[in-house]
Amino acid sequence: MQNKLTTMTIGGLAKAADVHIETIRYYQSRGLLKKPDRPLGGIRRYDSTDIDRLMFVKTAKELGFSLNEISDLLRLEDGTNCLEASALAEHKLEHVRKKIARLKRIEKVLREMVGRCHAQQGNVFCPLIESLHEGITKA
Repeated sequence: MQNKLTTMTIGGLAKAADVHIETIRYYQSRGLLKKPDRPLGGIRRYDSTDIDRLMFVKTAKELGFSLNEISDLLRLEDGTNCLEASALAEHKLEHVRKKIARLKRIEKVLREMVGRCHAQQGNVFCPLIESLHEGITKA
């Protein structure tokens, strides 16, 4: 029997990892976290390995990995497949760089639109609204 001092309920696990209980349940349904057996008439108990795994998922998610990608990383968590893990991270890095480039283009277009709005004098159509109706050319 597990020591009650080293185990916790799903609520305790959620609090320890600063996530919602429903997040844990969702991750369990996706196979990212195990669902402990429920003792007869008892409550499922979680331990430090569950916190570690949940923190792994949470950190990977914060780095932009999708749940499918996290599942792939979890297959590699024993640390013996560093090249494969590195390839996944390199792919994610390229995706992040492309997203940053898109965001920079969006920033440039919005900055230009805001500038046109601020330069506008009198009672005429808003250049920002007009631009949105016309469409945006690639920046």
